Amino acid sequence: MRRRRLLGLTALLAVLVLAVLASIAIGTKVIPLDEVWSALIAPSGTENDIVIRSLRIPRTVLGVLVGMALGLAGALVQGFTRNPLGDPGLLGVNAGAAFFVVLGIYVFGLTSLFGYVWFAFAGALVASVIVFSLGSGGRAGATPVTLALAGAAVSFLLGALTTTVVLTDADTLDAYRFWNVGSLAGRDAAVAGQVVWFVVAGAVLALVLAPGLNALSLGEDVARSLGHSVHRTRVLGILAITLLSGAATAACGPILFVGLVVPHVVRAFTGPDHRWLLPASALAGAVLLLVADVLGRVLARPGELQVGVVVALIGAPFFIALVRRRKLSEV
Repeated sequence: MRRRRLLGLTALLAVLVLAVLASIAIGTKVIPLDEVWSALIAPSGTENDIVIRSLRIPRTVLGVLVGMALGLAGALVQGFTRNPLGDPGLLGVNAGAAFFVVLGIYVFGLTSLFGYVWFAFAGALVASVIVFSLGSGGRAGATPVTLALAGAAVSFLLGALTTTVVLTDADTLDAYRFWNVGSLAGRDAAVAGQVVWFVVAGAVLALVLAPGLNALSLGEDVARSLGHSVHRTRVLGILAITLLSGAATAACGPILFVGLVVPHVVRAFTGPDHRWLLPASALAGAVLLLVADVLGRVLARPGELQVGVVVALIGAPFFIALVRRRKLSEV
């Protein structure tokens, strides 16, 4: 089993390297491979050098960050809620980020992606805190069922408020549609720099929580008997999910299916052990997002399909096939 896990992680890392190279070399503008290599090694300031270094490399770096964040967040959500259909949206993160972006556009007149990032992250954080507060209000505290129900209620409420605002102001609707589609295009290195530390902090916290998450999967009583604090583990887990999915959503808008599909795929060789599942989900999430982004550039030349659309086209039928082949209760 250990050998299979190591081989799986090595294969994912190799595929990620290939996906990074493809993301740099392939785009709506066809650039010969020798000129791509020249732009990377010895740039001379040509138009192709500018395209490679100013557009494709920052886009690729952001794709790796966001893909890893979404893959990790999806694995954490499914683990903490014990819901095989869980994804970051289950805890209201996407809805909170969207609502705060709309408020920023409508109230403060935001037009820059730099402004969207901070409002979206604040919204994700506020929504997560509200969901956890509501989900932990009963005698049993925060349980998978109460967290899922609280997340659904908060998501529906924030979604209704977002719709109300965008339908009352045409300018807000136009600006919001650009962010809400889910895209890596149009983001530069500064956006990646704004979210990278949130992703790093969330990833480190997620890996630290892996043993506690393994214990929780055996039941709360067993986890307590093994010396784990269930409440503290859940609080830190919500924080990690918020950091990861909030940063990803803030940078690129809501991108669905990455956090939903990726953990199911990597469980084929990692098994349920989160010490292996979490890093594998991070690598697979980055691979999926980069491959979807490259496909979006190729399939719609001379234009391009946004990565959120391509991921949905890939993820929806794949997940349907996965559900038909495996019993979700066995996850």
